[in-house]
Amino acid sequence: MTEGEIDARCWQVHRFDVRRALGELDGKLAGIDSDLGSWSRARGVRQGQRFLLGPTGCPDLRVNACLGSAKWRNLGSESEKDYTYSLAVWLNFLLVMGVEWWEATDDHAEEFFFWRVTDPANSDRIETNSFSRDLAGLKKFYRWVGKKYGVSDPFVDFDAPRIVRRANVKWLDPAGYTRWLDLGIRGMDLAGRLDPWWRGRNEQRDRAFCDGLYGNGLRVAEWASVALPELPSIGRRRRFYTCHLSDECAKGGYGHPYWIPQSVMKGVFSYVEGSRAAAVRRAQRAGRYERVQGMRLVLETHGADAVTLQDAGERGEKWLWNDIGKETRLLLFRRTEQGLEPVALWLNEDGLPRDWRGWEHTFQVANDRIESLGLEGFSCTAHMLRHSFALKWFSIGKLVRGAQLGHLTREEREDFREEFGNTWHLVQTMLGHRNVETTKKVYLEPFRTLDVEILLAHADGFPVSAFMAEAFASHPQVRTDPLAVTR
Repeated sequence: MTEGEIDARCWQVHRFDVRRALGELDGKLAGIDSDLGSWSRARGVRQGQRFLLGPTGCPDLRVNACLGSAKWRNLGSESEKDYTYSLAVWLNFLLVMGVEWWEATDDHAEEFFFWRVTDPANSDRIETNSFSRDLAGLKKFYRWVGKKYGVSDPFVDFDAPRIVRRANVKWLDPAGYTRWLDLGIRGMDLAGRLDPWWRGRNEQRDRAFCDGLYGNGLRVAEWASVALPELPSIGRRRRFYTCHLSDECAKGGYGHPYWIPQSVMKGVFSYVEGSRAAAVRRAQRAGRYERVQGMRLVLETHGADAVTLQDAGERGEKWLWNDIGKETRLLLFRRTEQGLEPVALWLNEDGLPRDWRGWEHTFQVANDRIESLGLEGFSCTAHMLRHSFALKWFSIGKLVRGAQLGHLTREEREDFREEFGNTWHLVQTMLGHRNVETTKKVYLEPFRTLDVEILLAHADGFPVSAFMAEAFASHPQVRTDPLAVTR
């Protein structure tokens, strides 16, 4: 903290750096254990954990107790960051109003909403859906400090502003996904031939990543966080591989099992042995890894469950993968005969670990290429693949159940309409949702009006691709292969 920062006279967000040597810190801290990392972790402090300093340059211990609590820690990394900054904005708003945060009322909450979203005098107004994020963070903060310190919640009766988001949900059926991949990622032309003008350098990596999203249903930040030791060993007779998403990398801290098809695993291992290995060799020759700041060295791996990391005293410290977050994983390296190598699965072209935010660019480039070929409106996002995964597996679940019960009478089938609810829970499990209503209302809307008889009629032989192309041909939000439709 510099003097200039203290004179800023406002609430500021900072982050703990428990890797700093004590020699860089103020002499008043000389009595602290020389192993600052262990000392900090014993007090619940995490590397990179955010905290707030008030306008005097001093912390409010109650505020920072919430930011270090299990409730805050279990947020996803993006939510934790967004909620913390939302809290800082609220505290600075109250500072201008001359109100302490523990004395704020519902009138102040209403004024905050007006200033944030509507006030013409505020040049940094935000959209209504962005304020919903502010509101979620502030409600969580006041619920926690209310239970801990008896503070009244000024947002307790404040309803989230109504926003329209479900209409933007889109899906791809299997044919649509294959066409999007061929055109946007693999560099094919509209006739299915390799475009001679195609200059894609990361096709193998990008295809493996996209096939993974469509095949396992993870969120982009979750799939992007997977480390090499977490991958299962490939077996010839296995059609699916059971894996586990760590709590620290999952949205809301809710780790869960997920399943990867064999075809996806083959693509991932081809990437590992192909373009990834080449990127690592280039980076090793350039000495790029030795210049990584904050590197953590992996001394040993223990299957897909745990890893031994070198600590500040160059001793081994065993960690569960379940407790290692996305940011830390980008700094994990291991020594091989050829030199240092990242443990992260997904790398940039320069051989350095790829931050999950970089995948947005990959999808944008693919969509731009498809539009340049003359196919307007045929685009895809990473989260669309998660929605499409859900739609595909709900189709499979329906078909399997239908094939088992095709002999039922009309009355029995009527009773079975309620029994079909079990399929929702199948997809809920595969998506890792805590609440099946999220699965129903957001991810699988096309099925809400689809007649069970149509599903049963397609049960024999499980023609999933053909079934989905036919069943959703007229649905405005399910995209199929546009070239197949026009031929």
